Amino acid sequence: MAVASSSPPIFFAISSLLLLTASSLKLPFHPRDLLPLLPLQVSWPILNSFNGAVDLLPSFIGSASLQNDAVEWKGACFYENKAWLELNNKSGSEFGGGTLHIKVDKPHSWTCMDIYVFVTPYRVTWDWYFVSREHTMEFNEWEGKAEYEYVKQKGVSIFLMEAGMVGTLRALWDVFPLFTNTGWGENSNIAFLKKHMGASFHARPKPWVTNITTDEIHSGDFLAISKIRGRWGGFETLEKWVSGAYAGHTAVCLRDSEGKLWVAESGNENEKGEDVIAILPWEEWWEFEQTKDDANPHIALLPLHPDYRAKFNVTAAWEYARSMDGKPYGYHNLIFSWIDTISGNYPPPLDAHLVASVMTVWSKIQPDYAANMWNEALNKRLGTEGLELPDVLVEVEKRGSSFDELLAVPEQDNWIYSDGKSTSCIAFILEMYKEAGLFDPISSSIQVTEFTIKDAYMLKFFENNASRFPKWCNDNDDVKLPYCQILGKYRMELPGYNTMEPYPHMNEHCPSLPPKYRRPKNC
Repeated sequence: MAVASSSPPIFFAISSLLLLTASSLKLPFHPRDLLPLLPLQVSWPILNSFNGAVDLLPSFIGSASLQNDAVEWKGACFYENKAWLELNNKSGSEFGGGTLHIKVDKPHSWTCMDIYVFVTPYRVTWDWYFVSREHTMEFNEWEGKAEYEYVKQKGVSIFLMEAGMVGTLRALWDVFPLFTNTGWGENSNIAFLKKHMGASFHARPKPWVTNITTDEIHSGDFLAISKIRGRWGGFETLEKWVSGAYAGHTAVCLRDSEGKLWVAESGNENEKGEDVIAILPWEEWWEFEQTKDDANPHIALLPLHPDYRAKFNVTAAWEYARSMDGKPYGYHNLIFSWIDTISGNYPPPLDAHLVASVMTVWSKIQPDYAANMWNEALNKRLGTEGLELPDVLVEVEKRGSSFDELLAVPEQDNWIYSDGKSTSCIAFILEMYKEAGLFDPISSSIQVTEFTIKDAYMLKFFENNASRFPKWCNDNDDVKLPYCQILGKYRMELPGYNTMEPYPHMNEHCPSLPPKYRRPKNC
């Protein structure tokens, strides 16, 4: 046992020395390329220091088109690369096809390779290159006139998997556990948020469930929820990363005329497995979160400030909630609350090109999902109806605009989709706040569908005097948060909480980039 326990440090030291040597000497191989050959307990920590789940995202290199001679770039393996496109009609079809030429040269070692993804609005394909020479990617036949015209004008988009083969496999290993309902999955989500957002995850003292008396909870009080394992935990982790929010779901409290406490939320799963808007008795909702929600929810109650509580029109709030009860969750505008600018909302290597490519892939795999998630919303922004994603991209180019400009067009609260108004969990609550008068007198210039969860908890609507908190608020924690955490092992963080006064056209053109997610003064 003594020999076995001493081996990993020796391997680690040798590997580290090789990596340092490689930076100063030209070797026939790069030590990083050979790390998978080392024992797993040695190679995995070293690989982890270089790569992460984000390395699954390809970087946009450029477009090989007839409008330029060649596009040139430095790859992850090959340092001198260029690509150019030629149209031909080897198939003898009506619109022919084309050949993409890719010349790769100057590899940093003999053992590395580059992986590329090639995209048009109508197709996605990929290839990898190991040898220095000119390679070709054949497109035997364009999918009709629309693709032919698009390629003739815009070319074929090229994406590079920056992490290379080993890094991509390692990144897949990192992404997979984010969505697993295991301790491994929970730890992976925590590690991702610590690494990419600077989250802390300090443990709270037990008990992790607050003994609540509901008589101190009022209509309009906000519930911020963070899940860190399973399907929803993985989804929320990625949502938090792109938006800067430290919570991934929300709900709101309402009291009826008889004093009974209810919870209203968009995103409650019904008996059919559909995510809908629901109004539930507090006892039912709270019992589920404590005993049946396997995503390890962390929940904080954000009480309204007395001035805003007095302003909150409970009758109007109930009218709005009942009008939305049972309607579908607002998938249509989910991603558009995050994208406000042409380039200031995409954590590298995300950008509008990659978003378009992901949409293209999903449109091929799950056309119904694509229509629900973005097709209708993109049509709203263009003032068109029924265009599929490829047609949207072509129409944008015809108008002399770009896809990144289209994505940044602000969502409008009065847009009606095929299944009614579209409200995500946070848009549902803020629309209720809007109906209840909290945004008056500027409510007509507020589009709540442009708000992320972070934008919502930053609103200066909430209690700022701890002496007015419920008696049970944070009673078992020596750290007194500015809100009431009522469930969860880890202390919830809400950076920027309760700091921002509403202003006209709020959050319509605001950048947000990790890890600090800083906002300019005018935003």
